[in-house]
Amino acid sequence: MIDAAIDALARGEFVLLYDFDDRERETDLAIRSDAVTPAHIRQMRKDGGGLICTAVHGEAAKRLGLPFAHEILCGCGLVEKDGEIPYDTRNHSSFSLWVNHRDTYTGVTDRDRALTITAIAEEVKRSLNGGGHDFAAHFRTPGHVALLRAADRLLDERHGQTELSIALALMAGITPAVTICEMLDDETGFALAKEDAMEYAREHGLVFVEGREVLDLWESCRPLI
Repeated sequence: MIDAAIDALARGEFVLLYDFDDRERETDLAIRSDAVTPAHIRQMRKDGGGLICTAVHGEAAKRLGLPFAHEILCGCGLVEKDGEIPYDTRNHSSFSLWVNHRDTYTGVTDRDRALTITAIAEEVKRSLNGGGHDFAAHFRTPGHVALLRAADRLLDERHGQTELSIALALMAGITPAVTICEMLDDETGFALAKEDAMEYAREHGLVFVEGREVLDLWESCRPLI
């Protein structure tokens, strides 16, 4: 299903991306950020239910001046410590800033979040193509779109949804900015079971792909990217 997932992502369709049985055991709705519309935001919040985040390539984050959240909050007694994240060996999450585009109103509506996300994708594209950029001129923080900064070495360093989605974007040849949202179970309150996520994919004509498939292809084609 990996080839189908890459094609679907390139077409601007949702892909259901499951990480690993020994990690979060979560399925995310994933879509290229430059294709996000208000309807996509609505589907993520209604059918996904988790946090709607936008993952960006680590190099783009550096060029745009996007830090890891833990770097900003290092003086706070609440900041993440080694061993506190049960599913991750790294001592901090991928969270960066939470932003709104400056042209939004509250920032939380479907239209506002779609505007913010597509504008983020444009900034990522411009930064990686060597163009000028001024992230602060277009965005403000705090906001309603959580930015995730991928690990510098992507899946060679970390196997999170952030890195899986950005690796997929690179293999699809699209701007490495992907918007993701965890799928939750309305009845149990926990993450949606893999089998139920697969059923959702079948019902909606979407591709379901596992992290292991992404990782295997990444390891084989990495020198070509």
